[in-house]
Amino acid sequence: MDSHTSKEYDELMARAHRLVVQMGERVKRQVDGAVESLASGSSALINQILRHEAVVNSLERSIDELAGQIIARRQPAAGDLRFVLAVVGITTDLERIGDEAKKIALQARKVHADGKPMQRTIEMQRMAGIVQDMLRAAIGALDTLDPGAAVALARRDAETDLVFQGVLRQLISFMIEDPRTITCCLDFLFVAKSLERIGDHAVNVSEHVVYAATGRDVRHASLEEKSVIP
Repeated sequence: MDSHTSKEYDELMARAHRLVVQMGERVKRQVDGAVESLASGSSALINQILRHEAVVNSLERSIDELAGQIIARRQPAAGDLRFVLAVVGITTDLERIGDEAKKIALQARKVHADGKPMQRTIEMQRMAGIVQDMLRAAIGALDTLDPGAAVALARRDAETDLVFQGVLRQLISFMIEDPRTITCCLDFLFVAKSLERIGDHAVNVSEHVVYAATGRDVRHASLEEKSVIP
């Protein structure tokens, strides 16, 4: 590979990395906005989240096309090939996070349109905060290609699962105490499920980063096995 071709190749790889980080940052803003819309019910914010979904989908297509071009035309060596394959997996998870943010925004619109917004429970607020932190950490790891974040995210994911059970118990209590809250509580249950899925996808992103950086596939590894990641 001559120097000119090598420079073009490096630029393609850098562009793939830049685009997937850009997609991650945009998705993170969607999630932050969706969580905010639960409290505010802002129509402008909800509409903005829905509009951004088209941008996220466009980025996914652009990244997939670029990855295909790199593989087909450049035939990357092992390390670079791992990175390209990881990028393709990451874009899928990021797109699904965007979908969950859209679902949360639509639930926020429904709750506020019904005129029966329920104050988010303490557990729901805690869960949203944990998931937002997880996503922020996953995008940071993607930006720096730091494999160490996978361990911390795995621990936070286990914490999210416990908090979700707390949210479920609180919502059930509300419905038993006052059946008039059933519809609203079910709406918030859907929100909690979306938050749980966002956390799962954030973990997936960190696992793809591990694969890109080290060549290790830790998708089904235990926390103890992830703890020995260099």
